[in-house]
Amino acid sequence: MKPFYATGILLLLLTSVCSAQDAPQAAPQDALVKITRSGSQPPEIGIPDYYAGTVRKEALFDADEPSRVVGGVVTYEPGSRTAWHIHPLGQVLIISAGVGLVQQWGQPVQEVREGDIIWIPAGVKHWHGATDNSRMRHVAITEALDGKSVEWLEKVDQQDG
Repeated sequence: MKPFYATGILLLLLTSVCSAQDAPQAAPQDALVKITRSGSQPPEIGIPDYYAGTVRKEALFDADEPSRVVGGVVTYEPGSRTAWHIHPLGQVLIISAGVGLVQQWGQPVQEVREGDIIWIPAGVKHWHGATDNSRMRHVAITEALDGKSVEWLEKVDQQDG
């Protein structure tokens, strides 16, 4: 197992534990372990209102009550990126391939590489995507608040990144 996968699993577990503070301590007796087989979720192309360039999204898991944690893998072709957006309860990105960029509103653009882990605090306006000459893939772990995990804002100006 590669170190960043182990780190990602640890972060997922910590995120689940931390987000479920008000959840029951024990699962119902009829609860079942759920396995989602690799490749069983068809990828979707990112909606042009929220992404520039070619972006493929693959859902990994959705939150089942009382959990609020959702996860997916997003692959950005060179030069593609998200629009500005915020997450009501924050987000963790684990860069699993390539070289990318991330920018918080009012801060400089930062380069990220395979193995890097990015924590985006709740309510922080930001964008992320690939560099002009490299693909970038990340695992995204996000908590939903009242069923909503993201608020999309305006597209990124060329001068922003």
